[in-house]
Amino acid sequence: MPENNQTNIQADTPYLGQLQINVTSTLGLIPIQDATVTISYTGVPDMAVEQLRTDSSGQTEVIELPAPPLEYSMEPEQANQPYSEYNIQVDAPGYESVMVSGTEILPDVTALQPIQMTPLETAPPDEEEVLVIPEHTLYGEYPPKIPEDEIKPMDESGEIVLSRVVIPEYVIVHDGVPDDSTAPNYYIRYRDYIKNVASSEIYATWPENAIYANVLAIMSFTLNRVYTEW
Repeated sequence: MPENNQTNIQADTPYLGQLQINVTSTLGLIPIQDATVTISYTGVPDMAVEQLRTDSSGQTEVIELPAPPLEYSMEPEQANQPYSEYNIQVDAPGYESVMVSGTEILPDVTALQPIQMTPLETAPPDEEEVLVIPEHTLYGEYPPKIPEDEIKPMDESGEIVLSRVVIPEYVIVHDGVPDDSTAPNYYIRYRDYIKNVASSEIYATWPENAIYANVLAIMSFTLNRVYTEW
């Protein structure tokens, strides 16, 4: 495990990243105005560093927060954590409170954190929703990916070969290893899936062309799985 020195980085660094929070309702994605947003260090959750309110669009102002040096996210196999982590607590009248732990802030870029709140009449009683963002895949230690055949057999009859690529509205995400039939499946909007995978596998500080190349690779891999498995 790389050394986690984010508390010292957040306290002493001259480098800054930006953060904006977008708060909406789970019912119809309606913007939630005047929600109270409290930001704290993940390592020191009881010490607030900022408190904001959302506007009529459900957004906070863009604020600056300490972040590690840029070179940490530009060098492979970096031992120092390349991003700082923050907790975001959101409270609004008539809605279940939400806590997001581990929002990642990189230097010189703006992180956009969407948060959805559940109306109290549809939420479990006396519960706060807690969302924990795991370590970035380029920094944390994860098991190796399961190898797959480059060309998968197509044994079923009646396949249709399309004359053009059709972008699906949804993709199915299996939350487990491929042979685990007990793991749930989630329907995720294609655009949201691509954004989420990209933010988990690359850093926003990379050169623009490197980001484009990686996103295109993610899209190609996703569409290949859509047409061969889903």
